[in-house]
Amino acid sequence: MALMSTFTSFNLPVNNVEQSKAFFTGLGFELNPQFPENEKSVAIVICDNLQVMLLTKELLKSLTQKETVNTEKYAQMTIELAFESREKVDEIVNTAVFLGGKSYEEPEDYGFMYHWAFEDLDGHMWAINYMNTDAAQG
Repeated sequence: MALMSTFTSFNLPVNNVEQSKAFFTGLGFELNPQFPENEKSVAIVICDNLQVMLLTKELLKSLTQKETVNTEKYAQMTIELAFESREKVDEIVNTAVFLGGKSYEEPEDYGFMYHWAFEDLDGHMWAINYMNTDAAQG
């Protein structure tokens, strides 16, 4: 049997926890009440078994002993999320831009997948997708 995690959380360094919290809750995500919120961190629920911990750069450095990536110059990773429709993809990216994020490419339609992406307030890249399973199978 393949190795399977029962819960996934990833940490992202942010410049301002309050501003990032407002950005992600403005997109429609909720805070995870099981994780204490403070001026150095907040947990954002992405789905049932996935969350992102938004940590100050100082807190992340204390956990890793490594410098954070300069997101203006380097991409550390792209976070991909899939949603139920093309319209939802457009809504999320347009809302992200309205809240201060940046669209970092034009929408792309591959027939089986519709894709658009944004950078959050701290330059982390989020790829937002809709998968048309009927088109993928055909």
